[in-house]
Amino acid sequence: MGKNKLARWAELGTFSNVLQPPGEEVKNKDHPLKGKWSSHFFLNNNPLVVELGCGKGEYTTGLSRKFPDNNYIGVDIKGARMWRGAKTSREQGLNNTAFIRTRIEFISSFFESGEVDEIWLTFPDPHPGKKNANKRLTCPWFLNMYRNFVKDKGIIHLKTDNFELFRYTSSLAEVNGLNIIRSSTDVHNEMPGDEILKIKTHYENLFLHEGSKINYLEFSLDKNKEILPLP
Repeated sequence: MGKNKLARWAELGTFSNVLQPPGEEVKNKDHPLKGKWSSHFFLNNNPLVVELGCGKGEYTTGLSRKFPDNNYIGVDIKGARMWRGAKTSREQGLNNTAFIRTRIEFISSFFESGEVDEIWLTFPDPHPGKKNANKRLTCPWFLNMYRNFVKDKGIIHLKTDNFELFRYTSSLAEVNGLNIIRSSTDVHNEMPGDEILKIKTHYENLFLHEGSKINYLEFSLDKNKEILPLP
């Protein structure tokens, strides 16, 4: 591990806006802040938005700047990447922002039923190929897990350069009768005025430079409707 990465790991441990619980503390166990983010961390009752797989935190910090009346939490397992978003939040005084370093498989340990208003999935690993579909962050297993803590009709945002992932998720939403709010296979040309979608991650800029089109899907989850796999 390089010196810069080691230094970032060390500094990340000093940030008050970052939680890094060991896996054994949250695997099948509740974190102390579960159900208490409003009362014990943010100290307000503003809507809570979670970005899963936040990387360097460009969306978490970008959204928190644009919408100071919401609270934002970025989640990722890679601390050296998360360091950038957490440091930016501290430097810019974004007190409506927090980060959790954990595996997304453990995310239910951090949020109570109905505690989260929206989830962002920004350029997640597409896990190409049909045999890998059950690893995607939009597969039925993950969507049903999200149902445990998002509010009824809570919003899921997917932004990806991978058309296979976009098509898979769109089909899953349609088959399960979920409400698709917005959909685009070329978001920067079809929705150029949308301030939320103008935020770009590090990887998004790379994809755009390569000439890739960016797909976007926004849909809602019904809390009492189990998500079934594609036939």
